[in-house]
Amino acid sequence: MTTDVALGIDFGTSGVRIAATDAANTLKAMSAASIAAPIQTGLGRAWQDPAIWWDALIAAFKGLNLEGLSVRAIAIDGTSGTILSVTPDGTPASLASMYNDVAEKPLLALVASAAPRETAALGSTSPLARAMELHKPGTRIIHQADWILGKLSGRFDVTDENNALKTGYDPVTRRWPAWIGATSFDPENLPSVVPAGTKVATIHPAQAQAFGLPEDVAIVAGTTDGCAAFLASGAAEAGDGVTSLGTTLTLKLLSASPVFAPDFGIYSHRIGDQWLAGGASNTGGAAIGKFFTKDDLTRLTPLLEPDRPTGLDYYPLPKPGERFPVNDPNFQPRLEPRPEDERMFFQAMLEGIARIEAEAYAKLGELGASPLASIRTAGGGAANAAWTKIRLRALGVPEKPSLSEHAAVGTARLAWRGIGHAN
Repeated sequence: MTTDVALGIDFGTSGVRIAATDAANTLKAMSAASIAAPIQTGLGRAWQDPAIWWDALIAAFKGLNLEGLSVRAIAIDGTSGTILSVTPDGTPASLASMYNDVAEKPLLALVASAAPRETAALGSTSPLARAMELHKPGTRIIHQADWILGKLSGRFDVTDENNALKTGYDPVTRRWPAWIGATSFDPENLPSVVPAGTKVATIHPAQAQAFGLPEDVAIVAGTTDGCAAFLASGAAEAGDGVTSLGTTLTLKLLSASPVFAPDFGIYSHRIGDQWLAGGASNTGGAAIGKFFTKDDLTRLTPLLEPDRPTGLDYYPLPKPGERFPVNDPNFQPRLEPRPEDERMFFQAMLEGIARIEAEAYAKLGELGASPLASIRTAGGGAANAAWTKIRLRALGVPEKPSLSEHAAVGTARLAWRGIGHAN
């Protein structure tokens, strides 16, 4: 007896990962392969041969044990903003321009002159500006996930709403907006857009044979790596929040309404009939690391007393400048007065970060998002039980366990949706 599974393929910055999950989101198999680093220049340019991605996917498939499993659907996520130019049959007409590739200033100026402030297509790495540089007559601009989808299906003319967002797509009106034409770039050179989790094709027979997959496997429009990581947490209801406690503090909130707040660097991805809004503060592990080593943290963490707040009102930052919930490039860290007790100093920093997290979710609510109703946690700080207790007190909502830390699992959820399984 075999078990039906969907495959989520996650392309990150350094590797590709494949997750096979059943309809209940249980992980049944997983494999990974590394990807060579992009070509980078001193001018901020970052390029990569897309053939590297395909070779990595082949390697990952070779390591995937599908014994006893029957693949029903496949979806792909890719790094947000990675684009390339292709001919109608999918042959790359350029190296891929990576998500962190800096666009040429004259092209950035063209986008800035035409684009509304609310679009995600602005900024020094604007995919739309880079698309203007890459495009050649007779080619189309597509995203990393789109190209892999095309290699599996033969379709190189479709993308999902999440990958399209930073290229200028309007998720509210659900179309490429007219202002793109005012940049001198024709939106006809961009792919058609479908909601994430939409079946767009059946696997190409040659690829089914090459990978040993059934010939009726559905190929489903995926998402970006960031959205996939959120979906991997298991969050599904408006008000579900996911905080990543890493070098910085990153938070995402599933909302019934979108939030577009360019002053805070906030825009919203559309996932089904819901919206994923996010923000990022400069507080986090980098601020803690200025004062404590890893050995210090190991020694001090068991000494924390989360039920006895320090009463200190800190705003930990590694250097001046904050993005969210305060937007001020000159915002000063607040770490005074400093007690002699280093345990108390450490706890006060954790309390300060927890307070910032609570203020950030409240700010999203003020901007129109659904109020925070539950929290899941990712990143290195998730393992600190005392910090979790401090955070839950500040947030005032229950904690929920994360389904998975692997973005590929989130993309597999979309694959299941593409064949009618809401999970």
